Amino acid sequence: MNQPTQHYSGDSLKAGPVQPEISAPIPEQARHLFSTELNNLLGKLGQKYRKRVDQLLAARRERQARFNAGEVPDFDPETASIREGNWRVAKIPADLRDRRVEITGPVDRKMIINALNSGARVFMADCEDSSTPTWDNMVDGQVNLFDAVRRTIELTAAGGKHYRLEGKPAVLIVRPRGWHLDEKHVLVDGKPLPGGIFDAAMYLFNNAESLLAQGTGPYLYLPKLEHWREAELWEEVLTDIEKALQIKPGTIKVTILIETLPAVFQMDEILHALQTRIVGLNCGRWDYIFSYIKCFQKHPDKVLPDRAQVTMKVPFLRAYSQLLIRTCHARGAFAMGGMAAQIPIKGDEAANEQALKRVREDKEREAGDGHDGTWVAHPGLIPIAMEIFDRQLGEHANQLHRLRQDVAVSAADLVRPCEGTITEGGVRGNLNVAIRYMAAWLGGQGCVPINHLMEDAATAEIARAQIWQWIRHPAGRLEDGRDIDHALIQAWQAEELDSIRQELGTEAFEQGRFLEASELLAEVTANDEFVEFLTLPAYRRLD
Repeated sequence: MNQPTQHYSGDSLKAGPVQPEISAPIPEQARHLFSTELNNLLGKLGQKYRKRVDQLLAARRERQARFNAGEVPDFDPETASIREGNWRVAKIPADLRDRRVEITGPVDRKMIINALNSGARVFMADCEDSSTPTWDNMVDGQVNLFDAVRRTIELTAAGGKHYRLEGKPAVLIVRPRGWHLDEKHVLVDGKPLPGGIFDAAMYLFNNAESLLAQGTGPYLYLPKLEHWREAELWEEVLTDIEKALQIKPGTIKVTILIETLPAVFQMDEILHALQTRIVGLNCGRWDYIFSYIKCFQKHPDKVLPDRAQVTMKVPFLRAYSQLLIRTCHARGAFAMGGMAAQIPIKGDEAANEQALKRVREDKEREAGDGHDGTWVAHPGLIPIAMEIFDRQLGEHANQLHRLRQDVAVSAADLVRPCEGTITEGGVRGNLNVAIRYMAAWLGGQGCVPINHLMEDAATAEIARAQIWQWIRHPAGRLEDGRDIDHALIQAWQAEELDSIRQELGTEAFEQGRFLEASELLAEVTANDEFVEFLTLPAYRRLD
């Protein structure tokens, strides 16, 4: 039977030094991180796992080809014994048992200090969707994390304001890049090192010992998994890193983001593949919506309406979140809620209150359903989320006791599209946000405030994916009857680009990378082959 195993079956890392080729200069402040021992570990991990990563990515493409031919995801009968078995994940560390509010953000220095000081229980430092993976960003991020772990991180801003850690900081969890992203500046045998291996190995090698000495541990958030085999690969990589660091197996703990449609059908299998180190699953709602569109890119009966209408109240998303809670709690794992991306609106009390009302409703739904905690993007939302979860949890640190055996979700429930309309405002909004976000991303900023929302790469992915699909299906029609075709999109994209120019002024517009972002959007929209991730062609445009 083709099932996840609970041992790592690969060969040990090869003996002898394997030094990778680093094609970018290492900044002076980061040189202490790139020890001979670390470089040797990176080289060995690259040698052992590059082919496996490529095979898993090829399996993704084969799976997508089947979806394009009409197949829909389903629960795998070959792993039914895993879903039906009586097993639980390993004991959760003490400092991860209360995760009622988590804040997320990129790994820049100011963000890390503010997030650790924010009052949230956990800070997820993000090397993935909210960070542009330039070499400087990734390496500086590792310097910042090194200093944060040792609580020596400080910053004096240009205006003279000084930032440093105060009181009891949030528990630190780091999100490395997904399997689809490479670190092109680190080559092993002439091939780029997978970006997630670079991020995770650097962080763990330089910080695991210090974290354990402080009574916490090396914790990761792992993104974009589509299959339990991809979780199994992480298990093998992390086991090899533990061996290299001579720390107890299972010391590195992970939380998995369920942010792809195929993964929601394999949650038990993913938990099982990482049974000794996993502590929970998270509803990565925005990427999940993008994944739904991507998986059903060729399905004319599964075209979604405006993004604003695809809320967590729609049936297929509600089924996803409730199944995640039931699955996790049956296995003793946490079920984390999704992101509140709102930013408090200054100067417009009525608009601000409406935004905060939506946050309250979302967090009350999550807490009431049985989630153990939730995400926010801005410190101003922490008190709202904290009050709601405090009230729901009462004397408990989490809701693992709520097994939600009343939840019954079928495969059909998870793929049924929601009803709604496509509006001119929705189409134009997608074009405008995609251009603004990708211009910032190309300029090195991966976490961007747009229209009072803190956006990351998932926003641009949803926007361009919807445009691509609307153009190509009969259901891609505006509520007033107009067809959404290439000519309409090209005209409106030009108009939205011009509106950005007028809003910012010519000088600011030309200093940004808006034209390049618009070219990239037009390129992926016109391509009849759906581009798997927008960040892949975008990464090729970075130095």
